[in-house]
Amino acid sequence: MPAQPPSTLPPFDPSDPLGLDDLLTDEDRAVRGTVRRWAADRVLPHIADWYERGELPGIRELARELGSLGALGMSLTGYGCAGASAVQYGLACLELEAADSGIRSLVSVQGSLAMYAIWRFGSEEQKQEWLPRMATGEVIGCFGLTEPDHGSDPAGMRTHARKDGTDWVLTGRKMWITNGSVAGVAVVWARTDDGIRGFVVPTDTPGFSAPEITRKWSLRASVTSELVLDEVRLPADAVLPEVTGLRGPLHCLSHARYGIVWGAMGAARSCFEAALEYAGTREQFGKPIGGFQLTQAKLADMAVELHKGILLAHHLGRRLDAGKLRPEQISFGKLNNVREAIEICRTARTILGANGISLEYPVMRHATNLESVLTYEGTVEMHQLVLGKALTGLDAFR
Repeated sequence: MPAQPPSTLPPFDPSDPLGLDDLLTDEDRAVRGTVRRWAADRVLPHIADWYERGELPGIRELARELGSLGALGMSLTGYGCAGASAVQYGLACLELEAADSGIRSLVSVQGSLAMYAIWRFGSEEQKQEWLPRMATGEVIGCFGLTEPDHGSDPAGMRTHARKDGTDWVLTGRKMWITNGSVAGVAVVWARTDDGIRGFVVPTDTPGFSAPEITRKWSLRASVTSELVLDEVRLPADAVLPEVTGLRGPLHCLSHARYGIVWGAMGAARSCFEAALEYAGTREQFGKPIGGFQLTQAKLADMAVELHKGILLAHHLGRRLDAGKLRPEQISFGKLNNVREAIEICRTARTILGANGISLEYPVMRHATNLESVLTYEGTVEMHQLVLGKALTGLDAFR
């Protein structure tokens, strides 16, 4: 087929060099635009200050606003949830993390972990009690799996639940729990005589506490807590009835990792845009630094990896919408996109020079946030081993 005449081609768009917007529907673009405008209005003017102070003030108000956008439990159906497509949820994650990883984490933990666990494995009574209020942001949720001594190996968890008559009694500790100290409900995974089970724990239950973790240098504009369960007594119907074993929490983690595949590209896009704008205005040796070959090479490499990552996220989203997305494919996306996002942030920092470490620009904030994103929901090493097992058929975890 002959090449299309240049005069009929659409103009080159530096913000969308591959023309990926052609893959989106009008509804997809509307969802993206709504979340982008909210983030620009409610997060970007304040995020540097929140990050510097190490706090997320007004988190409950922000949660209610996100609920009004339909961003909480966004891809779930029923119970007041938006029932959006996986791609639309991914686009929302990208826009939220372009503002800050802490904001996307708030939404991911609420919807993809706490709400998803109840929606997928809970009883109808649990769903009716919690999901409508969580969808509006009236109730914030958290997800208790990681422990102080058990991160990548959740099978070794020490938190346990024992039966006492018809009640359950939970004892143990969870660590690095997003939303913990502001949550009204926690989904907590514990060892029982019958295997690992999930429990829906109202946070005002006696024996439950969630001291906040401070002195973080990453995800500073995010609430991170420890969960302490000291003989927390729960009724028999607090247990999630539809799952036993690690399959439950790992299924939830896959749902959350999918959002990270998109979200990491939001952080990368923010850094790329900052570097591109800076390269056009910063002058050295008599001209903008964007006119030098080495700077252009950096920008080209950043753009290639950024938009490859977005294309990968979109492909995984379409597979998820079609019911064909495998956990190994999510590992593929999480491993690639977070790793490349960090490299894009680091390269952007070099273009900005000393200004790259200033909170006047988003680059260092995104770079430090992504160090947490690299670790949570599965470290690089864990996702490499997931893919290694899928490729070879040999299990190298143990």
